[in-house]
Amino acid sequence: MKFKVLIIAYYWPPAGGPGVQRWVKFVKYLPNFGITPILFVPENANYPILDETIADEVSKNITVIKHPIKEPYKWASFFSKKKTKQLSSGIISVKNPSFLEKILMFIRGNFFIPDARVGWVKTAVPYLENYLKNNPVDLIITTGPPHSLHLIGKQLKDLLAVNWIADFRDPWTTIHYHKLLKLTKFAKKKHLLLEQEVLEKADAIITTSVSTQKEFSLKTNKPIYVVTNGYDDTLEHTNRVLDTTFSLAHIGTLLSERNPEVLWKVLSELSKEDPEFTKDLCIKLVGKTSPDIIAQIHTYNLEPYLKIIDYVPHQKAISLQNSSQILLLIESDRPETKAIIPGKLFEYLQAKRPILALLPKNSDVISILQETQAGETFTFKEEEKLKKYIKEKYKQFKNNTLYINPKNIEKYSRKARTEKLSEIIKSCINQNP
Repeated sequence: MKFKVLIIAYYWPPAGGPGVQRWVKFVKYLPNFGITPILFVPENANYPILDETIADEVSKNITVIKHPIKEPYKWASFFSKKKTKQLSSGIISVKNPSFLEKILMFIRGNFFIPDARVGWVKTAVPYLENYLKNNPVDLIITTGPPHSLHLIGKQLKDLLAVNWIADFRDPWTTIHYHKLLKLTKFAKKKHLLLEQEVLEKADAIITTSVSTQKEFSLKTNKPIYVVTNGYDDTLEHTNRVLDTTFSLAHIGTLLSERNPEVLWKVLSELSKEDPEFTKDLCIKLVGKTSPDIIAQIHTYNLEPYLKIIDYVPHQKAISLQNSSQILLLIESDRPETKAIIPGKLFEYLQAKRPILALLPKNSDVISILQETQAGETFTFKEEEKLKKYIKEKYKQFKNNTLYINPKNIEKYSRKARTEKLSEIIKSCINQNP
């Protein structure tokens, strides 16, 4: 039996970055499991990163409905296009934000609740109400952030009693950047209220981490499932050529608050202690990188070994990743980020290169790396342990023995993740026919 599912998403091709990958891949494989996806996405979204190549993965047979959205970031760019672009992509100066950044963040946090795309709700709801009356589906899924999309799902649930799953790619009120928004008491209360309404109204909740699942389980008795991101089998590179340098590569956006100073310090020390290490070292940063981080790398005299590559199409990023000697996985050193499992982790697993992860204590990433035996994790205070690890890996690099054989990664393929999602969808539909 085939089911129709309407997916309400903000990030969709030509958007680039990690936010678009999850549902592009789900949509790619859902038809294999008896589910026909229909997409509802913005017509003129102001995406901070573009990647035209991702559209190649979307079947021409998929119905994609586009509806106009008014983007406040376009208005804000009247004052500073560069700062607005940085704000919308998360690249802001944590140590020394400018006055304009502070103003924009305050406005974003207190006048656009839950986020800057909340204005889309007002026009999207009546449009979809009419569409669904004429084109019924078995279930709708909203995916956030932006979490304002869950408000569309909530209102459609009230109007049409349609089955609804809310997919949380990140937490809502406990997300780490909320502290940067300078929320007033009123704004904090409204965020919590809206979050609670969504959790109580949805027929089921999906999260990407166990920590978020536990957090939400304290707020609702609705079913909560964990469906992590994954890697796509089609991205396997059989004829890879490894870098001739001792390359430590980070793939993806690297924000100011993720700055791994302990790593720069260790690499600086090793470069002073071993002339051979200096000849081989390469720090490869692929994607948008905060100026704060680049400045600190210069402070540690690592500039000669730094290779910065701006955002590249996803397939090219995979190629750069697969050729690297060591892959860096870095998260902010804050308790709130323990629930964040970067999507790049799963593509790192498929690359089968050693993963060096700098994480907050008790991060959900740790159990995955332990299970797969794909890398080592460090806190930001474990300087000596980190230094010992890099020296050991460098020795293996010189002996041509730097490789790993990860275990149990098959369940993290995009197809396997989609099969789990399809089971959740069918269960929700069958329980609420």
